[in-house]
Amino acid sequence: MKALTYLEQGKFALTEKPRPKLQQPGDAIVRVTMSSICTSDLHIKHGSVPRAVPGITLGHEMVGIVEEVGEQVTAVHPGDRVTVNVETYCGECFFCQHGYVNNCTDPDGGWALGCRIDGGQTEYVRVPYANQGLNKIPDSVTDEQALFVGDILATGFWAARISEIQPDDTVLIIGAGPTGICTLLCVQLKNPKRIIVCEKDGERIQFVREHYPDVLVCTPKDCEAFTRANSEHGGADVVLEVAGGKDTFRLAWQAARPNAIVTVVALYDQDQVLPLPEMYGKNLTFKTGGVDGCDCAEILKLIEEGKIDTTPLITHRFPLSQIEEAYRVFENRLDGVIKVAIVNP
Repeated sequence: MKALTYLEQGKFALTEKPRPKLQQPGDAIVRVTMSSICTSDLHIKHGSVPRAVPGITLGHEMVGIVEEVGEQVTAVHPGDRVTVNVETYCGECFFCQHGYVNNCTDPDGGWALGCRIDGGQTEYVRVPYANQGLNKIPDSVTDEQALFVGDILATGFWAARISEIQPDDTVLIIGAGPTGICTLLCVQLKNPKRIIVCEKDGERIQFVREHYPDVLVCTPKDCEAFTRANSEHGGADVVLEVAGGKDTFRLAWQAARPNAIVTVVALYDQDQVLPLPEMYGKNLTFKTGGVDGCDCAEILKLIEEGKIDTTPLITHRFPLSQIEEAYRVFENRLDGVIKVAIVNP
């Protein structure tokens, strides 16, 4: 089968690999019908994910059809259409039992697919702990509607959930990339008084204004002043930092009011610094960490009910045979790209 493979830092290639087989009783084999490219894949390419293993098949955003299951798999059956969770988790360790599945202590726990074990930018993928890692897609939900459930939509849902958003809050979201938009959709479910999106890219600003007209938009240059002018207490009550840059990390706490919550959603290429003397007295609460993908069933239900729709994010579609061109378009932000769908026949 064809598989997009991480060869070495800076180099991916579409290669031939054998079709995966069941290795453990809890495994499932999924025929991938659609996958996507994530910014985290680019982090692997650029060498900022040291745990990524050369030779693995990339990809952790995918949907497909169950082909085969191990003897311990009961949650799904061959023929089921499923979403695949970005995280592998046992469901039994301390962290899994408390909903922190990103910190699963299993050797394959956390973000493994497309990082430490073969992922889904291919034709078939082996999913460990399939009872936890796969969710059946309702018949009324299309592959495109479900494509982001296991990763960036779960990320946005988790971020909104831990941010303790209240009805009277002004919420600032920094970054209107794919994960930023998914975060916005999930923040909207909390019905805060006001949502502000900060973004520097003109095409992405236009996207927000076109699709979410009730959301206020500003640029990083005027973000602090704009947020103060559009909030009651000298800044945002909740800030979600989804952009992942040095400047946006600083902007997140600067635009927050005293005693606010700052939730760091982004994955950074470099260390960030909190200048504590400068921040003294703001009394901020920081919440950090990646996706804890334990809400996928609830997210699928919300999609089925029409309360979440991420299909406008899919701006480009490519067959698997053209995935290297898809990466070029996505990495260089060409042709107004937001998200790419890789479609298998």
